[in-house]
Amino acid sequence: MLTLTLPSNKWKWSSSRGCGGRATGIGGGGGGGASSSTSSYQFLPLVIVDPSRFDTLREWGRGGWPLPLKQLTEGLRSTKRSADYEIYKLFTNVMSIFPPKEDDQVRIFNKQVEEDRRIVISRSNLNELNKVLEEHDLYCMDLLHVNTDGVVLTKKKAEKVVGWAKNHCLSLSLVPSIKAKRLCVPRESLEIAISRLKEQETLTKKPSQNLKNLAKDEYETNFVSAVVPPGEIGVKFDDIGALEEVKKALNELVILPMRRPELFSRGNLLRPCKGILLFGPPGTGKTLMAKALATEAGANFISITGSTLTSKWFGDAEKLTKALFSFASKLAPVIIFVDEVDSLLGARGGAFEHEATRRMRNEFMAAWDGLRTKDSQRILILGATNRPFDLDDAVIRRLPRRIYVDLPDAENRVKILRIFLAQENLEPEFHFEKLAEATEGYSGSDLKNLCIAAAYRPVQELLEEEKKLDGYSFWKLAKVYILMSSTVVFWNGCIILVVHLGMDPAEGDSNDVVPVLRPLNLDDFIQSKAKVGASVAYDATSQNELRKWNEQYGEGGSRRKSPFGF
Repeated sequence: MLTLTLPSNKWKWSSSRGCGGRATGIGGGGGGGASSSTSSYQFLPLVIVDPSRFDTLREWGRGGWPLPLKQLTEGLRSTKRSADYEIYKLFTNVMSIFPPKEDDQVRIFNKQVEEDRRIVISRSNLNELNKVLEEHDLYCMDLLHVNTDGVVLTKKKAEKVVGWAKNHCLSLSLVPSIKAKRLCVPRESLEIAISRLKEQETLTKKPSQNLKNLAKDEYETNFVSAVVPPGEIGVKFDDIGALEEVKKALNELVILPMRRPELFSRGNLLRPCKGILLFGPPGTGKTLMAKALATEAGANFISITGSTLTSKWFGDAEKLTKALFSFASKLAPVIIFVDEVDSLLGARGGAFEHEATRRMRNEFMAAWDGLRTKDSQRILILGATNRPFDLDDAVIRRLPRRIYVDLPDAENRVKILRIFLAQENLEPEFHFEKLAEATEGYSGSDLKNLCIAAAYRPVQELLEEEKKLDGYSFWKLAKVYILMSSTVVFWNGCIILVVHLGMDPAEGDSNDVVPVLRPLNLDDFIQSKAKVGASVAYDATSQNELRKWNEQYGEGGSRRKSPFGF
């Protein structure tokens, strides 16, 4: 119950019913009948109730006993009103303006809104700078022409900018410009200080915080951790040996439309590709090529797997799939990479297929290229798999460019080996060509494992030599010298010569000496072939199926139908 202070002469009181004074209007009584002729202030209890309960209050005013507060407020619920409701209370005439629906008009509308936003922020920044300059007896002649784009200045930030600008001005000018006892800060000093503030904000800004602001609900928030910044991958096309044709195709299909979008804005045929499939044997560099593509393109990169789009709750898989494309549209241009795409978008209609998985695949394909999908949507699906024949037919249709990443030949194996062994200690005139010929059928991953196994051989030889050393040889190897002192000690009638054992001062501690390993030679790699062999056989069943699938669906195939099987 709230207490309201009102003049008592505004109310008529009655002292009947022995329960103290009672007002005849809306409100409760209390506290002994006050006279209406007095002008003193009385404390009247005020009950806040729902307007629908005015009938109860009228019954109370007709002479009924006051009802308890709990009964009066029964059924009331505290409702949180939005900010729009408060704005509508201030303005009686409300007119809603919706953005246009056509793509060209939407771009013009967004461009105009962004320009208006830039102007409003720029005016606010200049006002903050002007206030801080006046507080510190400073002024700037060209303040209206200071460029403050890309930053929002609060009072604290404006004080930083003015302080840095003042220090910059005093450090460069021998005779500062002073007018009416006020120091003149040049425009260049203010812009340099603003650029310094931008650099600080860029360093302290976390990408995940900006992405969380873009996510509108909990489903889109799940994909914030799946976004991979291009600078964190650290793999480029130059770090991948061979696959020159694949690099050229990805450069034309992905990188060029993102760097030169004006070339693909006219006509109906010249449009960016929406789906690319990289298929081939395991270990040939499909995932590594996707990493390099994310770095070279400089676009946002979202890596998803089956666990990203599945949930234990029925119906959440469709919502997560829809949220993936709605969140990706805010980051456009964006590349969605699906590794092992056959496990996520495999053929439908299997005997062991779950209903939730089927509905998730249907939602994925509808959001990818369905009724509401726009042609201007700059979202690329990049899939990688070694079992393309397990994909659904509708998924294959949505992947128009299917690139076969085959096992490297001898020439490409030389390129891969040169990249792996670029920083290793090799013997002079190492024969890369002979090693490439001896590793027929090896994939890029197999060659890396072979190089690791060969690098262990000099270490193993050094450890075996250390085990063969005895005590005398150990002391000899450590170069321990006996240094005799010139001090002679007499004890019990004997002459004792004091002998000090120590290391040669020129050599230092033996623990600090790093053993030098011998260079790697060709025989190390030949001997390591017994430990690391090719992981994929050329005449394996999966290899034959891959080649047949490439002939029918892949780029460069003959498109001749051939029966699959063993």
